[in-house]
Amino acid sequence: MDEARPMEHDPHTPAPATGHEERDITFRPIIIAGVSFFVLTAIIFVLIWLLFSYYEVREAKTSPAANPLAGRLSRQEPPEPRLQPDPEKDLAILHSEENALLDRYAWVDRAHGIVRIPIDRAITLLAERGLPAASGNAVAPEPPRAAAPEAQAPEANPAPSTAAQNTASDPNKEGQGN
Repeated sequence: MDEARPMEHDPHTPAPATGHEERDITFRPIIIAGVSFFVLTAIIFVLIWLLFSYYEVREAKTSPAANPLAGRLSRQEPPEPRLQPDPEKDLAILHSEENALLDRYAWVDRAHGIVRIPIDRAITLLAERGLPAASGNAVAPEPPRAAAPEAQAPEANPAPSTAAQNTASDPNKEGQGN
């Protein structure tokens, strides 16, 4: 019960000093770690640069000289027929044709009244009208059924009837009633 009583202030004890603790964190280890990190990073960069310089010199010494014909033969055009002599131009033509289909009105089937409209107009119409509702004629797909017991245990099937045997032996009788 004594613990529940508030502590009495002793008038002879000085009040604690207000302020902050100055010894919570020491900056010296943090600064040493940061400087060490940057120095180590610089050393690694220099070592990698020296290693690549060494590899470049070694490769130049050990590689055979380039073929003197390589310069002339690499610029030569392929033999005829050149199917696509300017692929960038062909791609630009393709894009312009596709844009013409997407950005213009045109008849698809005049007899049935089907037209092509610009894609921006189609998006606007779809946003205004919404998607068409599904027709009532659509049939929902049936869920898959479990395998028949006969398919699971073929040894339990009775012997086939003689009519089924006759149909199986004579392909001309398939589809005909007996």
